Amino acid sequence: MEYKFINLTKQDNGIVTIELNRPEKKNAWNEAMREEMRHSFRSVMYDDATRVIIVRGAGDAFAPGEDVGEMIERRDEQWTTRDFRRMAINIHNLFDEIESCEIPVIAAIDGICVCGGLELALSCDIRIASDRSRFGLIEGNVGFIPGSGGCSRLVKVAGLGVTKDFILSGDIIDAHEAKQRNIINRVVSVDSFEEEVQALALKLAKKAPLTLGMAKHVINLCADSNFNSSREFERLGQSILMMTEDHYAAAAGFLAKNLPQVEFKGR
Repeated sequence: MEYKFINLTKQDNGIVTIELNRPEKKNAWNEAMREEMRHSFRSVMYDDATRVIIVRGAGDAFAPGEDVGEMIERRDEQWTTRDFRRMAINIHNLFDEIESCEIPVIAAIDGICVCGGLELALSCDIRIASDRSRFGLIEGNVGFIPGSGGCSRLVKVAGLGVTKDFILSGDIIDAHEAKQRNIINRVVSVDSFEEEVQALALKLAKKAPLTLGMAKHVINLCADSNFNSSREFERLGQSILMMTEDHYAAAAGFLAKNLPQVEFKGR
């Protein structure tokens, strides 16, 4: 598929960057861009050569989510509630796949990150932001609610009180406050942003891919399970990993005090 609104970059070390590329609209997505997002993610998240995915936005924004102007035009063209639900479930399915895929996904946020853009970031595993970034779930200001993970995912990562305050107030906050509220994981200077993102991606790319994928699965399952079930998931995950070639190689490297030199094969 030829992309108009996505820049897809693959590095030899397994790091893949998916850049939302509609800077004149702050990377708000329209119907064509949504389709390109789905295709680009799915083309790399099930590729064994992919070790890490970085999601970012072109220009001075990460993303504000759906193009509100296009939504209003569609409503005026007799767009039905069923049409809206069909559109919404497609983006929901994509965000769910990002969350559950067996590859670490980094949201690299530099600039405005609100509404659906923040919901996209919440589906990623690690959110790293420059100190000039801004965050908000401001759908309430236009008579909406966050409907693509803003309610369901944020309450898991930031808690009930923070989620209600953030959504009901409709405030836009800076990166440091977003980190303080556990909405994002890391804040770095805009001057070192690119270097920090690449360093994080490279660190993850060098780790055992089966281990990172299993860790994602188990952590996600534990987030929705009771304590006893969670302990069982941990045991099952560990029992699978103990039979992998990567584990044997890492254990041998550890005993030989040569662990940094182990090259993980994903087997």
